[in-house]
Amino acid sequence: MASRGHGGRGEGRAPSRLDGHTARKRFGQHFLTDASVIDDIVGAIDPRPGQNLVEIGPGLGALTLPVLARAKALTVVELDRDLAERWRSRGEPGLRVIESDALALDFGSLGEGLRIFGNLPYNISSPLLFHLFDCGSKVVDQHFMLQKEVVDRMVASPRSAAYGRLSVMLQWRYRMWPVLEVPPQAFTPPPRVDSAVVRMQPREQAELRGLHAGTLQRLSAAAFSQRRKLLRHGLGPWLEQQGYEGSFDLQRRAEEVGVDEYVELALQLREA
Repeated sequence: MASRGHGGRGEGRAPSRLDGHTARKRFGQHFLTDASVIDDIVGAIDPRPGQNLVEIGPGLGALTLPVLARAKALTVVELDRDLAERWRSRGEPGLRVIESDALALDFGSLGEGLRIFGNLPYNISSPLLFHLFDCGSKVVDQHFMLQKEVVDRMVASPRSAAYGRLSVMLQWRYRMWPVLEVPPQAFTPPPRVDSAVVRMQPREQAELRGLHAGTLQRLSAAAFSQRRKLLRHGLGPWLEQQGYEGSFDLQRRAEEVGVDEYVELALQLREA
């Protein structure tokens, strides 16, 4: 969680070098350097010995080292081969290094009671959050730093501009709370956007009501495909294609429908 990505933002800046490593634009690397922010994030995670902690993107170790010091054991997942080799060569006791693309890694293979944290690159944040759905039953909690705009969308309420597909999908799967906001000045090089940390706790299987994520994902995609129009323009035709014969108020916009209503509709489609 030492490095941060924001897709193509900051392309015009000269590469920054920190602790002998040059930040790479293709990985969207921005290294967390503010000591007070680091302390706040580690405090929020509250790592302890015996826990199955996994960090996505350790970077230069701003959070890796203090978390490891508290927990005594930590697995890190690093895509950058130079940083992965750097961590392997350090020989830190209790540190396991997995050189892999997080989007290709089966996190469920890392065991039970997972506590996952990381500083997620903006360009893969949504796909990675969905990728982690598959191991939700093995996860205790997740703490991620993301672009603040993304966190706002994750926790948004209906009838707000930020409420959308991401809100529906993640609020069905997790309980979520914003933990703290992080300004650009906390990073080297500073990104051009504000960041925020969010805590995520997977919901129990009973709360998911046996719904498959794919059904809800397709439904919400249809609903928000024309979010400025009434649902009868986008969701209506899609429901007809699914053979839906029930009653659902389509004289609303997508952002006016709560998560529970979308879930109930998805369950009706599954039963049909």
